[in-house]
Amino acid sequence: MCGRYSLSSSSNSLEEHFNLVHSVAYRPRYNITPGTLVPVIKLVDGKRVMANHYWGLVPHWASDTKLQPINARSDAVDQKPFFRSAFRKSRCLVPANGFYEWQRTEEKRKQPYYSRLPDSEILAFAGLHEHWEKDGRVIDSCAIITTDANKTMAKIHSRMPVILKPADYDNWLETGSKALLQPYAGEMLAYEVSTAVNNPKNDDRSLLEPVS
Repeated sequence: MCGRYSLSSSSNSLEEHFNLVHSVAYRPRYNITPGTLVPVIKLVDGKRVMANHYWGLVPHWASDTKLQPINARSDAVDQKPFFRSAFRKSRCLVPANGFYEWQRTEEKRKQPYYSRLPDSEILAFAGLHEHWEKDGRVIDSCAIITTDANKTMAKIHSRMPVILKPADYDNWLETGSKALLQPYAGEMLAYEVSTAVNNPKNDDRSLLEPVS
């Protein structure tokens, strides 16, 4: 799964990396948690734009906003009613610098790891977005698609977010090819970090530092 990640790159860096025609203000964060506003990249009139969405998908047909999954499994994203419409019509990229995952140790405690790409500051998760509106209330939301862990992540957890290569951004946004929803095949770094990340109130660069 993917339950925490970081994004502290400047808006200028995101605009350049994703070739955006429009961006929005956002606060750099090192411990992004579900239920909060996060930037996503989506197509509007065929152009890439950035918008803030709540992390936790609320389908447009939902009667309320109680059900908010933060992740969607790649193997069922085109079949489950909860995600099917968004998969067909409302795909997005979720920009990040890296993500956290927890490994259960022999002492039955959970050790957090931070994972990122060694050759790129910015990465993009495959995501879905939705627009919900009722009685004058509007919620734009998103979810991150997960897949089986690759060789690096399998030592930590059985699943990981789908990380797309820049060359595949257009393919995902325009066609939603399910063939793209695979474990990341490139090199990754994953290292232990402080358990301070367990507390959502902690949100500073020190969370990214490796611990022995």
